[in-house]
Amino acid sequence: MRDSDSKITTSEDICLNIERIIASGELEDGARLDENRLAQMFGVSRTPVREAFRLLAAQGLVTIHRNRGAFARIPDFMEMVEMFDVMAGMEAWCGRLAATRISNAALIMLGASADRCETLQQAHDIAGYYDENEVFHQLIYNASGNAFLAQETTKLQRRLKPYRQLQLGYGDRLEQSLREHREILAAITARDADRAAAALHDHIRIQHAVYNAYRDEMRRKIEQAAKV
Repeated sequence: MRDSDSKITTSEDICLNIERIIASGELEDGARLDENRLAQMFGVSRTPVREAFRLLAAQGLVTIHRNRGAFARIPDFMEMVEMFDVMAGMEAWCGRLAATRISNAALIMLGASADRCETLQQAHDIAGYYDENEVFHQLIYNASGNAFLAQETTKLQRRLKPYRQLQLGYGDRLEQSLREHREILAAITARDADRAAAALHDHIRIQHAVYNAYRDEMRRKIEQAAKV
C-alpha cells in the first residue's frame, strides 16, 4: 500500500508540472510529449509519466494516440472564454446561495481563510496563496447548501487550476485577488446575495483576462528567445 501511495503522489506531482508547462504557452497545440525526456527531467521511471498522461487526458489537456504517444492539447481562445464563462456563472450561483445559507461557523472559517490569504499575499507566496484560495472558494461552494452544484463547481475549478494559478504571478494580480476576496467576504457577511454573486462573477472573469495577458507575454518572450 505504501508503494502504491508513493506512485500516485509522484504521478500527481508530474501531472501538475506538465499542466504548468502546457498552460504557460511553452508548447504548441499538438506538440508531442517526450516520455523518456520527461522521465529524465523528473528523475523517475516512465511508468509514473504514463500515469500522469492518463490523468491529463482525463482533464482534456493531453490526447493519447495508441502507438504514437501523448500530445499536448491547448484550449483555443473561444474554448477558454466558454470555460471561464461557465466557471463565473457557477461561482456566482454558489455565492448567491451561500450569502443566504452560510452558517455562522462557516462564515468564521471563511474569514479565517481570507486572513490566511492576506498573510500569504504579503509573503508573496503564490503557491501557498493558491492553495488557500482553493480553501476559500471551497468553503463558499459548500456553504451554497447544494451538494451537486458544489461538486460540479469543484470539478471545473480543478480543470481550470493551471490557468488560474499562473495568472496569480502576473503583475499585481496577487494583491488584486486579495481585494476581490475581501469584497466577496464582505458581501457574504452582509448576506447580500446579489452583491456576492456579482463579486464572484467578476473575480473569475478578471482571472481569464489576466491569464490571456500572461500567456501572450510568455509567447512573445519565447518567440524572441527563439530568434536569438
